[in-house]
Amino acid sequence: MAIGRVTQRMLTEGSLDQLQRGLGRLARVQEQLSTGRIINRPSDNPTGTTTAMRLRSSMADQTQYSRNAQDGLGWLTQVDASLDSVTSTVKRARDLALQGANASSAGPVAREALAIEVDGLRQELLARANTSYLDSPVFGGVTGGSQAYDATGTYVGTIGDVNRRIAGGVVVKVDVDGPDVFGDGATSAFAELAALSTALRAGDQAGISAAIGTLNTRIDTVTGARTAAGTRFQRLEQAEQAAADARISLENQLSTVENADLAETTVELKLQEVAYQAALAATSRVMQPSLLDFLR
Repeated sequence: MAIGRVTQRMLTEGSLDQLQRGLGRLARVQEQLSTGRIINRPSDNPTGTTTAMRLRSSMADQTQYSRNAQDGLGWLTQVDASLDSVTSTVKRARDLALQGANASSAGPVAREALAIEVDGLRQELLARANTSYLDSPVFGGVTGGSQAYDATGTYVGTIGDVNRRIAGGVVVKVDVDGPDVFGDGATSAFAELAALSTALRAGDQAGISAAIGTLNTRIDTVTGARTAAGTRFQRLEQAEQAAADARISLENQLSTVENADLAETTVELKLQEVAYQAALAATSRVMQPSLLDFLR
């Protein structure tokens, strides 16, 4: 049986090599403990790095979905507040029309006062129709302007849906088309209030009665639009919560992949320190003999 020749140089180089490897393991564990991560560079765990990148990408998506939902909630909050005021305004106009229809107690002076108030309600309604969120009219569609209706009550917006993506392949409309609520031109709520004002001043009972009917219909229209907006508001709230929950779940998965267990890592550090100290002691004994030791 052949026996290989082992020289002092071989022992020395082998010992130093093992010592360097032990020092490398100790340095790696120290880095993990100081950073709190078991993956500090792609070479530490290529598979884990790929998984972590995918998780971070998904987290970014969920964060953006949450932001989109929050922005949509801002739009629909403005819409709801505006429609609530519109409902109150139209109901007040109807009440004034009912008062004006009572011919036995409404003289010219009283009807003029009612007409003046109706004119004020028309201006208030016009202001609500131009409600904006972040300088964009919530009833103006995709217009680049700052108004949905001009002073005459004519729609100057651009019909189109303002959507927000709240999940993969899921978008929600966050605005309301002005013509669906206020109408446009001769059939708009502004024209209806102008007609009521004219009928009150003229004492036109037929015109006042017709205005009462159109205002009742307008109240139903506004209520329907508010209900639809409320449904979409609820969807956005649920989507925002779902995005937040998904992000928390992804963060937990990411923590499992790349974060170090501090207790386990501390124990591992102690083990590597003991192993390195033992290697140092062994290496010192291997490298201690010299030529003078053999010549004694």
